[in-house]
Amino acid sequence: MPTLNAYSALIKNWVRRLNQRRTLLRHGRSILTKSQPDMAKTTDNTSIVIAQSNYISRDLSWLTFNERVLDQARSQRRNLVERMKFLAITASNLDEFFSIRVGSLYNYLDFHKQRTDYSGLREIPFRQTLLRAMQGFNQAQNVVFTNELQPLFAQNELRFVTVSDLNEDEQEGAKAYFDRTIYPTLTPMLYDYTHTFPVLLAKVLTFGVVTLNPDEANSTDDDERQRLSFVQIPANLPRFMPIDRPDEVLFLPVEEIVRHNLPKLYRNVEILSCSLFRVTRNGDFNLDETEDDDDESFIDEIKQKIKDRRLGRVVRVEHEVGNVSPWMMSLLKKRWEIDDLNIFPVPTLIDFTSLWQIIKHPDFKGDMPSPPAPVPPLSLGRDKTDDMFEVMRKRDVLMHHPYNNFEPVLQLLEQAAADPDVLAIKLTIYRLAKNSRITEALLRAAENGKNVAVLFEVKARFDEENNIREAQRLQRAGCFVIYGINKYKTHTKLLLVVRNEGDRVVQYAHLSTGNYNEDTAKLYTDIGLLTTDEVYTHDIAEFFNVITGHSLPNRYQYLITAPRTMRQQLLALINQEADNARAGVPSGICLKINSLEDKATIDALYEASKAGVPIRLIVRGICCLRPRRAELSDNITVRSIVGDFLEHTRIFYFHNNGDPQIYGGSADAMVRSFDRRIESLFLLADARVKQQAIMILDYNLRDNVNAYELQENGTYTQCAGAKDGEESFNVHERFFAVTDKDVAEARLFADDSVSIDTVSAS
Repeated sequence: MPTLNAYSALIKNWVRRLNQRRTLLRHGRSILTKSQPDMAKTTDNTSIVIAQSNYISRDLSWLTFNERVLDQARSQRRNLVERMKFLAITASNLDEFFSIRVGSLYNYLDFHKQRTDYSGLREIPFRQTLLRAMQGFNQAQNVVFTNELQPLFAQNELRFVTVSDLNEDEQEGAKAYFDRTIYPTLTPMLYDYTHTFPVLLAKVLTFGVVTLNPDEANSTDDDERQRLSFVQIPANLPRFMPIDRPDEVLFLPVEEIVRHNLPKLYRNVEILSCSLFRVTRNGDFNLDETEDDDDESFIDEIKQKIKDRRLGRVVRVEHEVGNVSPWMMSLLKKRWEIDDLNIFPVPTLIDFTSLWQIIKHPDFKGDMPSPPAPVPPLSLGRDKTDDMFEVMRKRDVLMHHPYNNFEPVLQLLEQAAADPDVLAIKLTIYRLAKNSRITEALLRAAENGKNVAVLFEVKARFDEENNIREAQRLQRAGCFVIYGINKYKTHTKLLLVVRNEGDRVVQYAHLSTGNYNEDTAKLYTDIGLLTTDEVYTHDIAEFFNVITGHSLPNRYQYLITAPRTMRQQLLALINQEADNARAGVPSGICLKINSLEDKATIDALYEASKAGVPIRLIVRGICCLRPRRAELSDNITVRSIVGDFLEHTRIFYFHNNGDPQIYGGSADAMVRSFDRRIESLFLLADARVKQQAIMILDYNLRDNVNAYELQENGTYTQCAGAKDGEESFNVHERFFAVTDKDVAEARLFADDSVSIDTVSAS
């Protein structure tokens, strides 16, 4: 039975949420109306404020990243199917951005909390600046689809159609599909003075249907004359009905089938308009965790938060152009407390993520180019054995995915699960493949009596449900499963296998920048280190003891961990390079990361630049640092690589007066990575492995096909390609053909390579 204190806590929590909602209802509209004069006063000065800041807005920087992805949809070196894929990716990215980042902004606006963006703007003017930029990006997406992709449809034998474009037999087929499959799933939801406003699900196509109220047909008051109802198209229905013709494939959108048959849902009722729209809701949530929470209540809270995400406040409404009812839109804006900045007119196809159905259609699936077959890691030398224990006992092996297969990691786990000498397996999991071989190997290991400990991060955004399901499978099989650590999200990627080898116990480790996910390992660039080095394995064992118990080691030898010391240790490494430059000693910094947002790190890089340290940054996405600003960052360059693979590798390089210190790991230079996540960076100690990392960075700096250069004003310039007498250099192709000689010759700065004698494969 729940205790009185438990009931009291529940009631207090309920009252708190009710008061928050009342505050929102009382003040929400005033926020929007009051914001207009403030924004009007700051509009003329907004660009000045943004330009004067030494930092680039995180959110505006992210938008420029999505623009670089959209460039891939524009690229004429790609075929139509590839270009549709990148357009679909921009749409998926944008959905998540609105749900999380714009949702987070509204958490400040709705509850009157203050926030100053890195650009220097407060929350109200920044909302205007951000949403206007998003409006521009929305227009750019539609221009790409309408002006650049649709004209290519005919020559690729595909066409979007409406019901009226079909012949008689095809129309009969569409009618039968509606009657048999679609009609039973549709439920008109009326909204008037006798019906509450229905819950409209996020990211679901919805028809707003305005009908004539027969009792008030002659009224001049629209609110009396018109009635509004909604028809949501279930998300589990295919977006298109494909129709094969001898010379082409027709794609009939499901909304066109529903639109054509709407009278069947409104018999003997006059339909005045039907408007297709789609809402995006605030999906940003935090967990109120305490040390007393048990696993069951923690999982229940996550499940509830997932439900709440589907019903969060509306932050965006996309609607088709031409058919929208102004009366309905006015009603929706009042209901959801939004304004025109939240409204996104779409003249073409709402939700470009639906293009994946076409991309995967059998007639076009073959148009997606396949990358070359993965090559063996150079570190393996001439070894061809499938015995991963034997391979790892000989040397450290650095793998570079997807150029090197992820298979050795899977083999290690599967071999460990079956090997009678293996005593224990310890692993951190953030995201898994759908039909994960990782899970299956751990299940077999548990069935074979091995001690299996898994730190399963069930708070991985948008993978929560899958992770909870997989974690519970492992727990039922007898694995020791830890569901995250208190308020921290576990993002580190570590694996430890403990094996009894007669006279001694040997530990086999894998440290990685990417997830234990065999699907994304084919699409994301990452590095992973296989090793039996006792320093690594001792550090990892200590790290797992911290996670599963109460151990607090004074220091690690090869690991840098967050949230305890990562920021401080990285700042110390940056400051050491600055000290070296001031002392006239060779120096240099090269970071390859996904995001650079932490102000303390940026400020340290600015100071190092002022000291004369040459700094080369390779930042795929968000970058809040301004390069090449006079007397601030003259010695800093920033480039972004966007192409066939998602750049996910994280490498931190420090020249260290000719004896480079190089780390790989799971963390980016972000506040969340340093303060709110369990992360780890691992030192690359082996000479050959260090030189391979130098080569990876060197190649990324030489790319002239996928590279963009960040300008001081926050914009990106695409590298123009090979210069006169220079060959094109595409890292997403070159890494499939790297030789030992290429590795040995790689340089970032003067005198920074390791001994060539130690580099060549044995």
